This record gives sequence, C-alpha cells and structure tokens, in this order.
Amino acid sequence: MISVRVMTYNINGGIGSDHLCQPERAAAVIAASAPDIVALQDVGGNGDSGQLQHLAAELGMRCWGGTQENGVGFLSYYPLSGVREFDLGEGGYCQRADFEKHGQRLHLLNVRLASAAGPRQLQIGTLLGSDFLSSRSLVCPTLICGDFADHWWGAGNFSLAVMLQRAPRPWFSGTYPAQMPLFGRDRGYAYNGLNILDVSIVHSSLTRKASQHLPVIFTLQIADPRLYLRQRKPMKAGRMEIAHG
Repeated sequence: MISVRVMTYNINGGIGSDHLCQPERAAAVIAASAPDIVALQDVGGNGDSGQLQHLAAELGMRCWGGTQENGVGFLSYYPLSGVREFDLGEGGYCQRADFEKHGQRLHLLNVRLASAAGPRQLQIGTLLGSDFLSSRSLVCPTLICGDFADHWWGAGNFSLAVMLQRAPRPWFSGTYPAQMPLFGRDRGYAYNGLNILDVSIVHSSLTRKASQHLPVIFTLQIADPRLYLRQRKPMKAGRMEIAHG
C-alpha cells in the first residue's frame, strides 16, 4: 500500500478575505503544506484565464483544467490520467482524474457545488448518478472532495450521507469564512473502501488572508485495485459493495 496527500482548496479566484486579488498567497499556502495533489475550486476567476497555469509554474507542478471561470482544476507533482471536466449545471462543476503509482490506483473527484438549495440538490443527484459515482468505470478507491457550498444541513446532504462515507474531521471543522470559520463547506467523502489516515484543516495567518476558504488535507492509503471488484448481485440502497479477491 502507498499513501498520498491530497489538498482541497477553494482559492476564490485568488481574492483574499481582504478583497485583494493576490493568487501568489494561495501558492504560498500550497507550498507550505506540501501536498502531492491539489484539487482547486473557483480557479480562474476575476477574468484571469491563466491563473491555474501561473500557479502550476510557481509551484513546479503540473496542471489540468481551469477552462471555466470560477471552475475547478488539479495541480499535481505526479501524472494524472483520464482527466475530464463536467458541467453539473447552475454553476456546479466536477472534475475527475485517476492517480496511479506502483500499480495502485485512486479515483479523484473535484467538485464545486452551488449554494442555492434547488440547483445544489440537482447537482448532487447528477454527481451520484450513473455518469459519475454510480458509473461502472469507478471501481477503485475514490476520494470526492471540494466545496460542497452548504452552511448547515443543505439540500441533498442526506443522499450524500446514504451513498458515501464522510471523511473524519477535526473537532473544530469549520473552513468558511476563513477569518471566522463556522461552516464545514470544504470537505471530502470516501468511496469504494478508501482508507483515510488523517484529515487536517490548515490554520494560519496566511490561510486566513489568502482566500475566503481554509484548505483541507487528506492523507490517504490506497491498495491494489484488484482487491476492489464490483459485486454482480444487486446493490442495496445505491451503495457499492466491496468484494475481496
């Protein structure tokens, strides 16, 4: 088994809590946290279509995505394969990528949802549907992370709770707004037997200024994908079951 550090971070288009657009502060936050892979949301805002590429160059990482204003993108020190972007409608986006090392594969889904109840519920329904989490191509351990755009118990959260395993969180789990984080909008879910070793929220004077969101880091352990096979019998309650081979 191998471990990998994945950060999810809504950089708010590089605009900090002081309303200044300084994306280099988000780059400094990422550099100080030393993740292997970063799932970014609200990247490329403020009319800066090259923001993701600038961050990648500053950090010495590869980048994928950033094609939509206020969209999603990946930064990684490792190659990612099968990277695709999906429009969930009403300002919601999802980006999928596969990370593979020593024959062990991890599926990554980077999401940004809308805060309005109706659109958000529809976006979650699409995310849990046959094109995404219920897809037969999603057979390895999976991390779904990003900005879920809810404040308390938002519309569609029951469906997320039924199908996915929410990643453990620190006791004080707020990530938004960064200067006084009351809400846990930025988080992750595990699927297909993913083992999450640790979850931490990055608190510092810099993270409180760099964006309206605090970044979250997941330390993941992934196993040989041959251990995770889809059962042939019908699934219960829309869940995917694990068959040990």
